[in-house]
Amino acid sequence: MTSSGNQTATRFAVAGPVLVASRRFGDHRGFFVESYSARDFAAIGIADVFVQDNHSRSEQAGTVRGLHFQLAPHGQAKLVRVLRGAILDIAVDIRRGSPTYGRHVAAELTAENGHQLYVPVGFAHGFCTLVPETEVAYKVTDYYAPECDRGIAWNDPDLALPWPFGPEAVQLSDKDRRAPRLRDIPPAFEWGI
Repeated sequence: MTSSGNQTATRFAVAGPVLVASRRFGDHRGFFVESYSARDFAAIGIADVFVQDNHSRSEQAGTVRGLHFQLAPHGQAKLVRVLRGAILDIAVDIRRGSPTYGRHVAAELTAENGHQLYVPVGFAHGFCTLVPETEVAYKVTDYYAPECDRGIAWNDPDLALPWPFGPEAVQLSDKDRRAPRLRDIPPAFEWGI
């Protein structure tokens, strides 16, 4: 665990993703938090330059978005947080040659806990809403590039992801419903490059 004073980083057994807890200043009115500061994030080892902010709203619990990634030269690192509601956030290592290839990290992000998940380039990312009317905001390090947009099946049996809802209860886009298994896609990223 490392800390900048305002941000505390917890690392996982899978190298790359980082769970970030931001210090909150609260009183009878509510709270204030610096959710992002380039200086504080560099101090905890995240020096990426973010170029775009995205915001999604999911009406129903059990909405799955992902697993998404973008190919080079437009690979995206992400910094994900919940503004309203709660999600189970998942990142899957898809760096060929990585000792943790195909393994995942998962974290519950809520508006109440204020935690953020940093997902580096080389990982597929997705989340499932745990409650209705959930809003998620995330920063990315490259712009959306449709020609580089890819995905992996959310329920790939080889990945054994800990989704809180079964296939009969999830809400999916048509694109996510058609995504291939990890073993059926060409290498997207190489370990150590």
